[in-house]
Amino acid sequence: MIKFFKNFRADEDGAVTVDWVVLTAAVVALAGVAYTGIKGGTSTLAGSISTGIGGISVSDPTN
Repeated sequence: MIKFFKNFRADEDGAVTVDWVVLTAAVVALAGVAYTGIKGGTSTLAGSISTGIGGISVSDPTN
């Protein structure tokens, strides 16, 4: 039993897993913040493009 605890304490696989979980959570949080920042700008841009395209008239060249 003592040998088991010594091996468990010396094993670093658990620590590496925790590091990756924390790193992945940070990346996901950063992506959420970036999405929130980009969302407002793209909505405004899409509205401006829609207004601009709506004001264009196209004539039929065959007439």
